[in-house]
Amino acid sequence: MSRLVDRIYECAFVPDLWPEILAELVHLGGALSGWLCISNGNVLRWAASSEEARADLRPLMDSGWIPRSERFNRLLRAKQTGFIPDSILYTPEEMRNDPAYRDMLHPRGMGWASATAIALPTGDDMVIALERAYDQGSASSAVLATLNEVHSHLARASFVAARMQLERARAATQALALLGIPALVLADSGKALAANQLIEALSGFILWRTKDRIALKDARADALLHAAIATADQDDTPNVRSFPVRNADSAMIAHVVPIRGSARDIFLRCAALLMLTPVTRPEAPSVELIRSLFDLTPAEARVARGLAAGQTVKGMAAESGTSTNTVRTHVNAVLAKTGYSRQSDVVALLNGLRPPGSANDA
Repeated sequence: MSRLVDRIYECAFVPDLWPEILAELVHLGGALSGWLCISNGNVLRWAASSEEARADLRPLMDSGWIPRSERFNRLLRAKQTGFIPDSILYTPEEMRNDPAYRDMLHPRGMGWASATAIALPTGDDMVIALERAYDQGSASSAVLATLNEVHSHLARASFVAARMQLERARAATQALALLGIPALVLADSGKALAANQLIEALSGFILWRTKDRIALKDARADALLHAAIATADQDDTPNVRSFPVRNADSAMIAHVVPIRGSARDIFLRCAALLMLTPVTRPEAPSVELIRSLFDLTPAEARVARGLAAGQTVKGMAAESGTSTNTVRTHVNAVLAKTGYSRQSDVVALLNGLRPPGSANDA
């Protein structure tokens, strides 16, 4: 049991381990399969105890059937601490007539579960369900006691995992605030996870809605923003999307930068970073800023900054003492990493990233 507890806390730092933990809980609970779901009324993320269980659950999760089911919502409303059996949620007659059991579980040889719901600091709910065979009946009190020995550890680990992701999101926005860039981090659901004070002050461009949702007041720009969030984790989409955002008096450039490194995180999927910058600035952005945003090498970042400053390939080659072919190689790398095919698009993007009062960096 102590090894399992250690592994549970390890999951707070390595989200890919959750299927293994679910498999161990399945064994403890005498179940056929298990699943974990993060929900706010819709399925945000989920994991299963095996590839077979994942394949079986995928259509139910993707269709939204599970969080709409009465079984799922009774578990949330019960507000019980620890794993509880279905028999606490349903009478035998209710169970026979409920579509979740009649149409989905019983035909698959299942019909009993030990499940728990845990509230997360993000405002979402985590549900863990261990599906037992129908002919086994409800889990015994001894089985439930064994599962509940690790329940508090599951709750703490999930809280730590979600809290860590929130802190990372806040740190990212505050770092950009130091550079004078209004920014916020968005979840894949479109919820704002963190925002710096600079973007919070842009009331002429951003609407703050309930449940930490945001919208751009420019309807066309808002549609582009939500399209960018929806496709943020698709490798065939541009690394950065930039577009104008207008209000009655002025305009800014929105840059949506996908955060693809957290795509597998179960508890909090930071999908994209939104930055808003004025249309014009007097000087090129710093090499350090360009490198940090687009994962460029030092040489690629210097070439990118040269493009933004209006330098030619020949001029940059002469200045650096390298060949024009070498500079062109760096230009092609910059295009690939920023997701553009034309130098003019990269220049337009970088010209919107210059923080107020920044100095020209060589």
